[in-house]
Amino acid sequence: MNASKDPPFHVLDEEGSTDLLVIAGEASGDEHAAHLIEELLLRSPHLKVVSMGGPRLQEAGSSALYDLTDHAVVGIFEVLRNLNFFRRLMKKTVNWIRENQPKVVMLVDYPGFNLRLANALKDEGISRKGGGQVRVLQYVSPQLWAWKPQRRFLMERVLDGLGVLFPFEVKCYADVDLPVSFVGHPFVSQNYELPVGYLEDGPLLLLPGSRVQPVERILPPFLDAFEALSEDYPNLRAQIPVPDERLRKLVGSIVGRCPCADRVEVVEATEGLSARAALMSSGTMSFACALAGLPGVIAYKAHPITYWIGKCLVKIPHLGMANVLLPENPPYREFLQGAANGRNLSSELAQIIDQPNARTDAIEVSGKLKDILTQEEGRGAVDWLIEAGSLE
Repeated sequence: MNASKDPPFHVLDEEGSTDLLVIAGEASGDEHAAHLIEELLLRSPHLKVVSMGGPRLQEAGSSALYDLTDHAVVGIFEVLRNLNFFRRLMKKTVNWIRENQPKVVMLVDYPGFNLRLANALKDEGISRKGGGQVRVLQYVSPQLWAWKPQRRFLMERVLDGLGVLFPFEVKCYADVDLPVSFVGHPFVSQNYELPVGYLEDGPLLLLPGSRVQPVERILPPFLDAFEALSEDYPNLRAQIPVPDERLRKLVGSIVGRCPCADRVEVVEATEGLSARAALMSSGTMSFACALAGLPGVIAYKAHPITYWIGKCLVKIPHLGMANVLLPENPPYREFLQGAANGRNLSSELAQIIDQPNARTDAIEVSGKLKDILTQEEGRGAVDWLIEAGSLE
């Protein structure tokens, strides 16, 4: 990331006012928002949608103003290194919203940037909360239940509405005056096909994440684990789905230094995948694996400073969302920091591969998660967005 240059916004050729600006700074938010926008435009094709997100939002029918996911960083240390860039991006985004006056700005997760943006829009008198005309909604709640619960008070001041993916999150806002709706999770909607499925003799799926820094830290122990497994399972192969070209080059270079490189396939596709088990960082794909009934292991490594600060602040015992939703009997073992090494991961995966009931147990977990995440009233995210944003 080049922090010294002004972020180059694309010139949009379409005429007419913008109905909706979507801001999604991470790959998971880009994917969640894309499903929402695709359904929105099927229902209301006349709406003009502009996005600061990634390729999935563009494919869904939005006009790309800026690829924000290409600059995603995670962790306090990493954010500080790129602070000047984000300040410039914030200023340019506020100016664009002031000049173009979209009817609605929908912020998708990414609270470090998005909540500051919402606050700036209020302070500048652009948003409705600041006396202006622009409605500001948020889709996907920050993880208040894990850390920084005080953010709900800022959200009350700067947002006009919030759509959450998990039913328990509604209670997190019970003491603030903010309209909060459980809109169901996109992964359990009728028109959504999970990107991964189970295949008894399939490869081991390696899912190190979608951002550079975490991939650099966690992929080497993933490969160490696969190499150790290969000694007892010589026919086992591994597959790493990486849609982003820049990240794919990094992954390819890391794999190339591994003795087992000839049995590891780096693929562009992130849909239609099949595997017998998965080794996952704690992200969106790990949750998709849980919903698909795929056995596996979660592992994660952060920058040491980020991890130390996070350990002091985070108040929940689990990292993976499936484990958070099923805390009494968490379905996935988690290995963090130093414990996320090849020896531990290969040992746990070997037990999964050798366990006859692993797939049956994973299917049971999938059913429980789907029951939790389904919106019983049949009103999903599109209904919420149209009503909360007054989009006709």
